[in-house]
Amino acid sequence: MKARAVIFTGNSISHEDAKKILMANYQPPVRRFQLEKFIQQGYTVMGIIDGIFFDRAAVGHREIMSALSAGVKVVGGASMGALRASELDTHGMIGVGKVYEWYRDGIIESDDEVAVSTNPDTFEPISVPLVNIRETLKAALAAGFMSEKEHDDLLELAINTYYPDRSYLGLTKEGTKKGLIPEEKRKKLLDFCINSGVDVKIQDAVLVLETVKKLVEEV
Repeated sequence: MKARAVIFTGNSISHEDAKKILMANYQPPVRRFQLEKFIQQGYTVMGIIDGIFFDRAAVGHREIMSALSAGVKVVGGASMGALRASELDTHGMIGVGKVYEWYRDGIIESDDEVAVSTNPDTFEPISVPLVNIRETLKAALAAGFMSEKEHDDLLELAINTYYPDRSYLGLTKEGTKKGLIPEEKRKKLLDFCINSGVDVKIQDAVLVLETVKKLVEEV
């Protein structure tokens, strides 16, 4: 029987872009009490990229373990998938990507590292996840746009900013206001962040899709 895959995403990568990599049943970010329906419908591979955080109940560990017990291969990465994979990889969930590795190795711990505020109709993010800010500031430091102290100060500012309010415009503006970076650096740094920023979540989302694709082809 041909393997059937369902993918939960929409924030880290759009359904349209994801379909260019893998044809599957694409669903909005996963929420609590949703997986059982797809197990019953005969899906044999699940890719968890994005999920509901904070305001509604997140997908539970037992739900994923039930899917694994039913023989479903579950792949996670990028966002909620990375978080759950770091907690359940010893039970058979497959974790992929940098964000998963960060959670697994204890480099990051908080759920809000990957959380974003989204457009409720399109699921498109309207804030910047902290994991992306981390990688973008690291790239800006390597490119000579700031000193190591400026990098550390801006990262701390981003960490202490409530997740829906995180943006490169807000970060550079507030960083200048607080004296963390000089005014003459602000515009160049902002341009770098917007035009050359690192989107680690979409990179990891692609890895989830590629991994699911291989699993489907193996069956």
